[in-house]
Amino acid sequence: MVKIMMHGCNGVMGQVISKIVEETEGAVMACGVDRVDDGHNDYPVFTDINACDVEVDAIIDFSAAPAVDGLLDFAVERQIPVVLCTTGLSDEQLERVHEASKKTAVLRSANMSLGVNTLFKVLKSMTKLLADAGFDIDIVEKHHRRKLDAPSGTAIALAEAVNEPLNNEYEFVYEAMDDRYEYIYDRSQVRQKRDKKELGISAVRGGTIVGEHEIIFAGQDEVIELKHTAYSRAIFGKGAVSAALYLAGKEAGMYDMSDVI
Repeated sequence: MVKIMMHGCNGVMGQVISKIVEETEGAVMACGVDRVDDGHNDYPVFTDINACDVEVDAIIDFSAAPAVDGLLDFAVERQIPVVLCTTGLSDEQLERVHEASKKTAVLRSANMSLGVNTLFKVLKSMTKLLADAGFDIDIVEKHHRRKLDAPSGTAIALAEAVNEPLNNEYEFVYEAMDDRYEYIYDRSQVRQKRDKKELGISAVRGGTIVGEHEIIFAGQDEVIELKHTAYSRAIFGKGAVSAALYLAGKEAGMYDMSDVI
């Protein structure tokens, strides 16, 4: 039986995952961590992760970026595998994630659904053919009004899946202040024709949209669109639980959903 800690247990996804774990054979909710414990969970909840005295085999994290640093320290210190689902991490935090993976197993994915991870594979196989044929490429993502980061981590991951077979040659915007390159998120300040190797990303926030990602290949007189729509947060929860079951007992290292699939 794999004993799971839910980091961010009182959030929307934390509650979804808790229920899925209860219904999953071979898994049990051992404890949770959140800023407040209102007593409504059927497992112990700690407001300070370092106060946790419950033995666990894997941690699932669906929290917020500021909470990830303490989580990584805890996971490394106690050698507990962690499924890291929180998005919007800074470059410094991503570096800490990689450092932590040298000491414990870490599975990080911008999106936990089987459909999206299949889309990653499809993109890598078709992008070069269409790019060489002169197709322009854009990514449009839509999420609910409460989502804090934009563009979504999944949109960035899709852009990387597009760019990888193109030797990362598609254009970035150079941010001199931060001395780094970023994807083009907004053309409102750009008054020029589209460059052949421009890769654009657009974000929409509104209503209760769970998640929608569309990749548009626009060619001469024809358009190809690949689209994934999430109708329920349960698809992410199921993926996260599958990842936790897979990661429990694994050696230190970086893993992703392709390993689980």
